[in-house]
Amino acid sequence: MSTTRLTSGNRSIAGRVAIVSGAGSGIGRATAHLFADEGALVAVVDRNGEGVAQVVGEISDVHGADRVKGWTVDVTDNAELDALPDAVAEAFGGIDILINNAGVVFNADMTTTADVFDEAWDATLAVNITSYARLTRAALPYLMKSDGGRIVCTASTEGLGATGGIPAYNASKHAVIGLVRSLAVELGRHGITANAVCPGPIVTGMTANIAEEHKEIFAKRRVPVRRYGQPEEIAHGMLNLVLPASSYMNGVILPVDGGMTSRHT
Repeated sequence: MSTTRLTSGNRSIAGRVAIVSGAGSGIGRATAHLFADEGALVAVVDRNGEGVAQVVGEISDVHGADRVKGWTVDVTDNAELDALPDAVAEAFGGIDILINNAGVVFNADMTTTADVFDEAWDATLAVNITSYARLTRAALPYLMKSDGGRIVCTASTEGLGATGGIPAYNASKHAVIGLVRSLAVELGRHGITANAVCPGPIVTGMTANIAEEHKEIFAKRRVPVRRYGQPEEIAHGMLNLVLPASSYMNGVILPVDGGMTSRHT
């Protein structure tokens, strides 16, 4: 039997260099693990140094220390963020994939006192959208040198609708979708694609304070698959968008939400 392939698309990221921000826990950690499992060289980035060390150690134990390196970076610190791509490229020889995933959420609705609201607003937008634009700009010279640069940003189903009580978070996630579409239009001619993943309700630190019984009630009422998702399920959505074979997937806003946004009632 012939072993000749009938298709030409390459579905391997082996040897590709990937930066993953917010990789110390949750979706970022799962993405770093998955990309390493698929052969990528992974830059683990997070402001939590202990989280960075843990994830780097986990990957090193399985794949070796030459496949992963960690950087403790506050994505709201312009100097630290601007220096990151140069450091990653020096360590790994370039950058092919950028995963903008760092994120925060604060409960501060429109009736909150001005000082609390302003602090929540500024902090949320600094992490959830401004850092995405800034890190993309800093990494762009290296992505342009790649033979197929990939940018994926973590948005949210809150970027496709809204939940009350978190206007800063909702606004930031709508902004991520706008940024991704702008990047897709602007950078496509350079062979760089930009896409967004919109996680639904996921078992992460952001949802840790929700009682399990309330998670179960919500999932059965709103999510067709009747459960919260796992971080790795979001990571697989990201993987699909960064494959060399996904070169025509550009400007995609991909809900990974168990069908939640498809449900009317």
